[in-house]
Amino acid sequence: MKIIIIGAGEVGYHIAGRLALENKDVVVVDRNMDSVRRVADHLDVQTIHGSGSSPVILEQAGIREAEILLAVTDSDEANLVACLMANILSPGTKKLARIRGAEYDAYHDQFRDKPPHIDTIINPEIEVVKTIDRLLRLPGAVDAGEFENGKIIFVGVRLDETARLINYRLSEISMMADVDRLLIVAIVRDEELIIPRGDDHLQPNDLVYFISEESRLMENLIAFEKHVEPLKRVLIVGGGRIGLRLARLLEERSISTRIIERDPERCTVLAESLSRAVVLCGDGSDQDLLSEENIHNMDAVVTLTNDEETNVLVSLLGRRMGARKAITKISRFNYFPLMASIGVEQIVSSRLSAINTILQHIRRGKVLSAMSLKGEQAEVLEAEALETSAIVGKPLKQINFPKGAILAAIIRGEQVIIPSGDSVVEPHDRVIIFAKQEAISKIEKILMVKLEFF
Repeated sequence: MKIIIIGAGEVGYHIAGRLALENKDVVVVDRNMDSVRRVADHLDVQTIHGSGSSPVILEQAGIREAEILLAVTDSDEANLVACLMANILSPGTKKLARIRGAEYDAYHDQFRDKPPHIDTIINPEIEVVKTIDRLLRLPGAVDAGEFENGKIIFVGVRLDETARLINYRLSEISMMADVDRLLIVAIVRDEELIIPRGDDHLQPNDLVYFISEESRLMENLIAFEKHVEPLKRVLIVGGGRIGLRLARLLEERSISTRIIERDPERCTVLAESLSRAVVLCGDGSDQDLLSEENIHNMDAVVTLTNDEETNVLVSLLGRRMGARKAITKISRFNYFPLMASIGVEQIVSSRLSAINTILQHIRRGKVLSAMSLKGEQAEVLEAEALETSAIVGKPLKQINFPKGAILAAIIRGEQVIIPSGDSVVEPHDRVIIFAKQEAISKIEKILMVKLEFF
């Protein structure tokens, strides 16, 4: 599979790194020489210095042989033009573009149905707001995702030192917690990701990831001693595009919302765009302002400025001053491993959201969605089991699943099956698979249709 990536920023760099590890043929194009040099120095991919919207550069990159073009520069307009030129030169190449501007939201269908015929438009800001909403609604969740249109929920929770499930084997969890069909698929312990077995024990401060049916989610959270509390008051720090989208969503749900923004002109825009949220013009890291706004009564503080250090500081400050929960936007992936150690647990990233969306469209086999875990250590895939793929027609215990992967759930019509070794995947079942990064390419092979089918 040949993939051309236009844009060598954080999203382009990390997508290229992942695909290179999976032995994909990757070409990265960027007009910034420093960005190109960074990719060339650290990744085993081809690099080209130039504009991705130039037909000459696209020809040089091999657009006519490419299966996929990813346009992920920081400029919506540059991404649109790159897709337009790719459509002219190679109409059969699948095109994905990152388009973030809200002014383009109403035109996504036209971009797909008319030139430049973009197959998938990625708006990471919309995905980040969805992630924040899930974290706000799920008590104690450090990480969360959903599959099969919300029927299956994937949740990560931190085990308190006094949790009653500590020191019990995983095989004993369902009996001890008095819950059915709870499947723990991963444990993060001291920043090491572990795929557990039945005889593994839970330990204090483990970050435990489990799969749950939506209808059983709350009882499963209670098993981990995470109890539901109503969400009534939210403070947003940072009134950019993500902050505005989130405030609108919270308004729709009749949640009391306050939003702090330091730019007076942006405050005017926010005030004109929102109907019930209170807009405050000031510095979100000002303790006096936070105190005046009764942060100790807030159910959650969500920090969404463009400065990561400010987001981290305000989140820590908010929790210290009494806010029940803090959700922090982080862009730099190298910050992720440090966050838990300083007390910042609930992290969102527009770049990571973009990567998750891109991955589901470049995976082989009929992958319907994908979610990254712990930055880049693993993925959770939702896929359709195709008729002649290797995963179909025999008990799971007879399938040569790669080390570092586990089939977490089978969805058959309206039925959700938490599988055992005797479970059999049938054609067109949907499956949820958890896999560490090194197992991804092997999982793709299991999901692909065998050649003799054709």
